[in-house]
Amino acid sequence: MPSLKSHDYVHGYSERESARLNDQANTLEELLHSDTKYSPGSAVLEAGCGIGAQTVILSKNSPKAKITSIDISEESLNLAKERAARDGVTNVEFRVENIFDLPFEDDSFDHVFVCFVLEHLKEPVKALASLRRVLKTGGTITVIEGDHGSCFFHPETEAGVKTWNSLVEVQARLGGDSLIGRQVYPLIKQAGFSDITVSPRMVYSDSSRPHMEEGFVRRTIIPMVEGVRESATGMGIIDTDTFDRGIEDLHRTAAEYGTFNYMFFKGVGRK
Repeated sequence: MPSLKSHDYVHGYSERESARLNDQANTLEELLHSDTKYSPGSAVLEAGCGIGAQTVILSKNSPKAKITSIDISEESLNLAKERAARDGVTNVEFRVENIFDLPFEDDSFDHVFVCFVLEHLKEPVKALASLRRVLKTGGTITVIEGDHGSCFFHPETEAGVKTWNSLVEVQARLGGDSLIGRQVYPLIKQAGFSDITVSPRMVYSDSSRPHMEEGFVRRTIIPMVEGVRESATGMGIIDTDTFDRGIEDLHRTAAEYGTFNYMFFKGVGRK
């Protein structure tokens, strides 16, 4: 039986990573979640909730739905519970569970929500098939993933590109796939879902959009890349000097004459 181990999470479990995930969720809330709302009484499974950054948004958008949020990491789940309590979330049950070995009966949920999870799994189709089993006939699954190959920025430097690509390579060596956004449609289809629609959600930042420069580039993207410094240099993917110069160059993309572009993909399918 395949499994996701907590150490497979490429970004780690530091306090800084928790802050980054919260900043990411808050910055992208309107872009990614404004059209996800579940009706009162709906049973919703959030698979791979992490520290609960998306959970509180789900709860706010669907306050009368019954949400079950699961994660393989008890440490992350404890942080999710704390955040939910601070935000007054009352319609979510948190459970430590393995997405590949779900304890729920067939046809248990009206909807399934998966955000930034498949990129970390060695067998994403098996994960989606496992989730399909516990979904009621006619129910929906929502899948959101980014695609690191969609990223381009200015100024583009050799060190900046090498540093960015080192993140892609580290995740691949850990068995994940940071280019998975472009695969959302085929993955959902291969798992047996129908009526699939996928919409690209582009993030663009320049100095006329200071909230994106700060919330997305400085507080989400750059810390995400910095988080693999030890792994990338330790694996011999990139040398320390190049990596550090690349980080400096990425900071310039959030300066007065810099720009940054990235694409997320949101897919919805039906059982």
